[in-house]
Amino acid sequence: MKLKFCGAAREVTGSAHLITLDDGYTILLDCGMYQGNSAHMKDFNEHWLFDPSSLDCVILSHAHIDHSGRLPKLVKDGFDGPIFSTHATRSLCTIMLLDSALIQQRDAEYFNKHRRHERDKREPLYSQEDVKQTMELFSTYGYGKKFRVRPGVEVVFRDAGHILGSASVGLTITENGKTTRLGFTGDIGRPDRPILRDPQQMDEMDYLICESTYGDKLHDAAPQEIGKLLQIIKHTCLEKRGKLIIPAFGVGRTQEIVYILDQLENAGRLPALPVYVDSPLAVNATLLYGSHPECYDGELSSYILRDPNPFGFARLKYIKEVEDSKKLNFSEEPCIIISASGMANAGRVKHHLFNNIENHRNTVLIVGYASPETPAGRLRAGTNHLRLFGEEKMVHAEVEIMDSFSAHADRGEISDFLSNQRHSVKQLFLVHGEIERQESLKSLLLDDGFHQIGIPELGEEHQIG
Repeated sequence: MKLKFCGAAREVTGSAHLITLDDGYTILLDCGMYQGNSAHMKDFNEHWLFDPSSLDCVILSHAHIDHSGRLPKLVKDGFDGPIFSTHATRSLCTIMLLDSALIQQRDAEYFNKHRRHERDKREPLYSQEDVKQTMELFSTYGYGKKFRVRPGVEVVFRDAGHILGSASVGLTITENGKTTRLGFTGDIGRPDRPILRDPQQMDEMDYLICESTYGDKLHDAAPQEIGKLLQIIKHTCLEKRGKLIIPAFGVGRTQEIVYILDQLENAGRLPALPVYVDSPLAVNATLLYGSHPECYDGELSSYILRDPNPFGFARLKYIKEVEDSKKLNFSEEPCIIISASGMANAGRVKHHLFNNIENHRNTVLIVGYASPETPAGRLRAGTNHLRLFGEEKMVHAEVEIMDSFSAHADRGEISDFLSNQRHSVKQLFLVHGEIERQESLKSLLLDDGFHQIGIPELGEEHQIG
């Protein structure tokens, strides 16, 4: 069989990996959207490194847009096969892909309104109608339950602990009388995090595709994380009387931050401040969290017995309407605003940055990875200006970074997750990471006893099995 890397190759977004069996049957692992502004990735979302109409099936690791976001375009361009995922992943994709289509539509309308030439007109990658057709193709399975994609190809999902419904993918492929085990980690979550269960190790594999987002980093421990968050809240909202703006993905990161704030509130440690979650997607996603208790860890299950609503408290307000969101931009009250997207390259948080980034009383808290070309990525790198909605804005607000909130495993946690694979894996491929971080992780894994470790480029193809 052949393995072709069609996305997230030496990049952190756009996950897509194509398996072609000897008889021509094709399986796509993930179908993600590239999120960023890198010049050499400019046309990635528009084009394919394979023919969508000839693809046989898709296996989806989780619902984040950089893993699922091009599914409706795949369908629009001719794919009509099954999409396999966990139950919760399908639930989240329903709202996330519709939200993605809406954002694209609005971005295209804004761009076309301000374009200089008719030839520059933009169209969304796909419509909400394309999303609806896509959702009809989903077929869902629970964790640990083997299912057959076709004769000779079995799949099992293991809990990856990254976001609701996230999974690693283990394939057992038998062809020409030989059985090969091929694994894909998806995005590896972190142990001892709130809400979700710890990542579950995969079965032993012969070949393994592994994420490497934080391949050169170690995250802070939880006690340090909560203390630092409280310090930032008090400094910004009580001492400076400003706003704390937290760009956060509407699914996963937002719910974790809210859950921690809920715990602090119940413990009497959270200052008496209004907290706003300004993201329609986050509102809908939070409701979905309540529908999938099969993903909860023991801590959350016990906590719910004491607090039936772990994602809400008296001073927390979820905002859906645009007018209510706009009011926050003109408010002078000290407050906490959690708003999508996490990379600040789309959604309402761009407006909050536009209206608040030049005020020294405010703080922007970056709580996870952001592509270097995005506004959040540039703030991480220490830029003193941002271009937002066509205007240059000086960065006078303080910028804080807390990678401990990341839903991605750090280098030590990746190593622990892979510890049962070192004697079985013949070849390991690192994807979903920047090359410097991948090289660092490769060195660590070689020291751990792995031997053949590749860092494929986009379009690179390997014969395996």
